[in-house]
Amino acid sequence: MEIQGSLFDNIDETENGNNMRQARQPEAAPSGEQARIVELREALNRHNHNYYVLNRPTISDQEFDRLMRELQDLEAAHPEMADPLSPTQRVGSDLSQGFEQVAHERPMMSLGNSYSIEEVQDFLRRAKDGLGGEPVEIVGEMKYDGTSISLTYERGRLLRAVTRGDGVRGDDVTANVITIRSIPLELPKDADYPARFEVRGEILLPWASFERLNKERAYNEEPLFANPRNAAAGTLKMQNSAEVARRGLDARFYFLLGDNLPYSTHTEAMKAVASWGFKTAHTEVLESIDAVSTFIERWDKDRKSLPVATDGLVFKLNSLRQWLNLGATAKSPRWAIAYKFAPERECTKLKWVSYEVGRTGVITPVANLEPVLLSGTVVKRASLHNEDIIRQLDIHDGDMVYVEKGGEIIPKIVGVDIKQREAHAQPLQFVTHCPVCGTPLQRVEGEAAWVCPNKWGCKPQITGRIEHFVGRHAMNIDGIGEEVAVQLHDSGLVSNIADLYDLTVDKLVSLDRFQLKSAQRIMRGIEQSRQVPFERVIFALSIQFVGETTAKVLARNVHDIDTLMAMNVDQLAAIPEIGPKIAQSIVEHFSVKSNRDIVERLRWAGLQMALSEQELASRTTKLEGKKIVISGVFQHHSREEYKAMIEHNGGKNVSSISKATSFILAGDNMGPAKLEKAQKLGIEIINEDQFLEMLQ
Repeated sequence: MEIQGSLFDNIDETENGNNMRQARQPEAAPSGEQARIVELREALNRHNHNYYVLNRPTISDQEFDRLMRELQDLEAAHPEMADPLSPTQRVGSDLSQGFEQVAHERPMMSLGNSYSIEEVQDFLRRAKDGLGGEPVEIVGEMKYDGTSISLTYERGRLLRAVTRGDGVRGDDVTANVITIRSIPLELPKDADYPARFEVRGEILLPWASFERLNKERAYNEEPLFANPRNAAAGTLKMQNSAEVARRGLDARFYFLLGDNLPYSTHTEAMKAVASWGFKTAHTEVLESIDAVSTFIERWDKDRKSLPVATDGLVFKLNSLRQWLNLGATAKSPRWAIAYKFAPERECTKLKWVSYEVGRTGVITPVANLEPVLLSGTVVKRASLHNEDIIRQLDIHDGDMVYVEKGGEIIPKIVGVDIKQREAHAQPLQFVTHCPVCGTPLQRVEGEAAWVCPNKWGCKPQITGRIEHFVGRHAMNIDGIGEEVAVQLHDSGLVSNIADLYDLTVDKLVSLDRFQLKSAQRIMRGIEQSRQVPFERVIFALSIQFVGETTAKVLARNVHDIDTLMAMNVDQLAAIPEIGPKIAQSIVEHFSVKSNRDIVERLRWAGLQMALSEQELASRTTKLEGKKIVISGVFQHHSREEYKAMIEHNGGKNVSSISKATSFILAGDNMGPAKLEKAQKLGIEIINEDQFLEMLQ
């Protein structure tokens, strides 16, 4: 069994991050709780800079978390103050100016989180369902609390060490990693390792080294490190490698990546990594869900006696073949999940339920609570998600409810104390009409959500689409957050996204509290948005079910907006990765005259409504209908470049060899198992030069 790393090699065992859009609130003079929001954002941004850039935090983790949770609660209570650039939305980066920036060969992404044995069971059920019911074997690992690292080895020698950075690019810290004595610089000559591979793990500062370091800093009257994670991150970014060596960093590794790996299970791969001289994460095969539960209970206690810090557990399927078959979502793999130990829980009174309307019209119920202190923060509001959750929890008016913070961040209702229920309390009734525009709600078929169908007349939906349109991953127009979007709509300047291109500096500065600098920033963003590529324009249109990935698929296959608007459901559904549900949504979107009018106005404003000539010029049909497997190490181009060539020439990249495979593009060190399977099935194997000649 050989595993093609590119299909499952983009996972970093850190917590999920959030995408952010570049927008900010206007420079107004808020008061009361709004002023506190501004104050907290400024303070947290300062502490973030101290932590991530300077590696010199001035407050404890607990104090930072308390301030962050206070800001989250205030922002939840004041949605008009929402800002995608708020510290609550920010994913910190460890990039520094003192190191060379290096692009990861494979992006370092995140694992999804779980907080109960039931959620782990759900993960296993989803995995089994995705595998057609076949049995699965699960392994449990420690989740170490350090700073993420990626090490690349070539011919048994350390080639490069790169921090996680922003997940796409990181800092080259090879000179410092070389000083860590537990990391092998050259592997044993007689070890059986691939010609080139990557291992990922955590750089750690053991508790003993951490305590020694802080004693030294206290003696020298230097600020103490808040925890081993901070100390490890700060040490790894030092310019003096001799000092790095003296501090005594350590490492644990949990993931092996490569173009072709001759292992059938994760435990087999990690056993090989350990045999090459690496310290690996503690891993156990767990035979049943009861064994998983026992593993959690044991390590919830025993982790406190480990020589290094941990922040949870990780559960993975053991079979690497099953990893390939399950694949990953846009954010996390379907074959692994992180586990967080039980958060704090409190009981408080439900005062009333309010209902919020999202960009797509989905109605979200929010519980308003008697204030309760939870994990150091006063909680007043918590999401109830949807009507089904309310029914499952059997919530009545005035109930005493249990509240906890998922991941100790987001408050949620997890249960009801029925013993304290008032005798005449009535079951909570979900609203039947939109709380904003009064339109009767509609239930989404096959889903738990109720939506307001008044897409073009319901204010939160209109302003939500404006905010989405200007977002970082769409048109990237800086300066327009939720509050500004509402202000533009209320003023009558912007009733739909096309109206943004009628704005002028004079119109903007005429608005209350709007300054010239803010207006100029918005106008610069609007001008620059005219160069945003076609696929992001599709995404920006707020077509239901069309996210970033789907928008790219549509652009790659359809090429221009006129063709897209003219296609029927069958034609759209025939596009790979576009199913009937998405196809129907696209057709319905463009069947609305006002949507087509908006497209025409955006076209007139100069937006990119087709793939560029350069993009189209690179496309041919030379590989049309062909399914191609890439295997091995290449000399002329990278694997990603070859994948792009295949797509640009009409072919399709596939991960595994089957009878449907057209041919294999093979570089050096193609795995023997792949070679054997190809020969058995009679699949043609071509090299780089032959492939490039085909494209000429």
